[in-house]
Amino acid sequence: MRVLFRADAGASIGAGHVMRCLAVAEAVQELGGDALFAAASLPSALEERLRAAGTGMAVHRIDAAPGSAADLAATRAIAAEAGATAIVLDGYGFSDGWRAGLAETGLPILAFDDAGTGEPIHAGLIVNAAPDAASLPYRKGNPDARLLLGPAYAPLRREVREAAAAAKPPLEERRGLLVTFGGSDPLGLTAPVIERLAPRLPPGVSLDVAVGGAVRDAAAVEAAAGRFKDSVRLHRDTPRMGHLMAQAGLAVSAAGTTTGELAAIGTPAVLVTIADNQLEAARQSEALGWCALVAGQTEGAAERIADVALELWANPALRRTMAEKLVGIVDGQGALRIARALAEAIIPR
Repeated sequence: MRVLFRADAGASIGAGHVMRCLAVAEAVQELGGDALFAAASLPSALEERLRAAGTGMAVHRIDAAPGSAADLAATRAIAAEAGATAIVLDGYGFSDGWRAGLAETGLPILAFDDAGTGEPIHAGLIVNAAPDAASLPYRKGNPDARLLLGPAYAPLRREVREAAAAAKPPLEERRGLLVTFGGSDPLGLTAPVIERLAPRLPPGVSLDVAVGGAVRDAAAVEAAAGRFKDSVRLHRDTPRMGHLMAQAGLAVSAAGTTTGELAAIGTPAVLVTIADNQLEAARQSEALGWCALVAGQTEGAAERIADVALELWANPALRRTMAEKLVGIVDGQGALRIARALAEAIIPR
């Protein structure tokens, strides 16, 4: 099994597509396979992380606009030259024609999808880990695809899986509040949330702020963290997000790939939608009772985020109830299930 992962990351699209591909790539390696990446847009810090992951993953840069004909040609060429036996595709910028052209390679293709509109995806395997993904009309345009749907297929990176399985302090004893808006924070919420949250923290409570290499307004984030250095700890490109989540009594997080990670670890959260395509899945998570939801694209979002977080922090009993509702939703084995499905597609039983 030699799997090519095609995904991009950057200031406008975040790092989620690449990070959930990384989770599956690690699982592919655990099953004895090889994983490599191709990207037309990728921050250098994230590229270094991919190269250092597992037993090392090759990264191929594509010098073309994402989703262009040149991108397709380059992706197909990389797959052929590398001897790929399957391709994983994750991103919103690939047209129907682009996807159909990739399928013409004849290789098994697995596609992550967050929309479930019923349109053809041109993949033999389709993954959507949203709670109600099974109710979406995937069969309409993809009658023969193998559907990997629901939280059982939430792809968690190895270090998050390990943190989820390890013993954790009781929720009431955790004195850290985690803030993370993904690898790039496209709405620039990190600094404003620090400024509104840090000065209102109860005594003895610290703010752990995790930012990625493509974070917007990095100087503003540094300055805000510096002003509250006694209560704010800044973590840049940390490889220990699972540990931070497990030590947090509450997380403020962008809705996206981090949602499944928090669910697996059992940390209640304030989920912040930073893109329209996150809203429905975030509402489903809120309906399960383990998180509060704030729309990050609205005016006054930073103030609202801080208010909701502080209200929840002041109510340990409610946070405990929220955490209890997480039991069994995400078991942490989604990436391995996806990798096994890929192996079965490559060598049908």
